[in-house]
Amino acid sequence: MRLRFCGFGGQGIVLAGYITGNAAVTDGKNAIQNQSYGSESRGGQCKSDVIVQEGDIYELELDEIDVLVAMSQTAHDMYIDQLEPNGMVIIDSDLVEPREEQSNLHAVPFTDIAYQAFNRKIMGNMVMLGYLVVVSEVVSEASMRSTIASNVPKGTEEMNTKAYEKGLELGRERK
Repeated sequence: MRLRFCGFGGQGIVLAGYITGNAAVTDGKNAIQNQSYGSESRGGQCKSDVIVQEGDIYELELDEIDVLVAMSQTAHDMYIDQLEPNGMVIIDSDLVEPREEQSNLHAVPFTDIAYQAFNRKIMGNMVMLGYLVVVSEVVSEASMRSTIASNVPKGTEEMNTKAYEKGLELGRERK
């Protein structure tokens, strides 16, 4: 599975990709992750690509995407044309307006949900990861949970895990 997480700096896009790749390895799969972000960091364009599969991985760059997770309009518009015809699009519905022709679309207000539940918009990436796990089945719930807990800043493990659990709930409601 080829995934691209994209948005702007400060949303936890790179961390989301890193955690997903590590969760895949925890599940016994092969994974690579790479990232790109503007020099201005916060507020600039960023993306994190992850390839997860059972066998050897020979690609380093994504030409085509199976799952596009877009947390900003600019990023969505920049990468949507690389989506496979039957690919999945997951957007933060408060920040991204989808194209009408997108079929496998999941529009959820991740950032707003995080703000309402945890008073922190930055938790939107963890809500999104929970949702992603359920709708894409890219990694197991358990491996994502443990990888989150071991890769977020010390002292935030419980809140990040709760945000992830919230995303799992949302994904289960959708499925």
